[in-house]
Amino acid sequence: MEEKDKKLLRAQARVKELKNFYNHLILYLVIMGLLIFIDYSDGGNWWVQWPIIGWGIFVVIQGINVSKFGKNWEDKKIKEIMEKDEE
Repeated sequence: MEEKDKKLLRAQARVKELKNFYNHLILYLVIMGLLIFIDYSDGGNWWVQWPIIGWGIFVVIQGINVSKFGKNWEDKKIKEIMEKDEE
C-alpha cells in the first residue's frame, strides 16, 4: 500500500472519530438541556446534576481522546517505543 493511501485512510479514520465526538456532544447538550427543563418544570429538586456529571465524564474522556492532545501523546508514545526497540 502506498504512503498516500495510508495517509488517506488515517485521515478518514480521524474525520470519523471527530464526527462521532461532535455527534455525541450535540446529543449530550440537547438531552441535558431537555433534562434541565424537565427538572426546572418539576419543581427544581436538582436531580439533573447526576446525569450531567455522569454522562459528562464520558464526553470529556472522548473529547480528550480525539483532541490533538490525545493524538500527539499517542504518536509520541509510539515513536518512543519504536526507538527503544531499535536499541
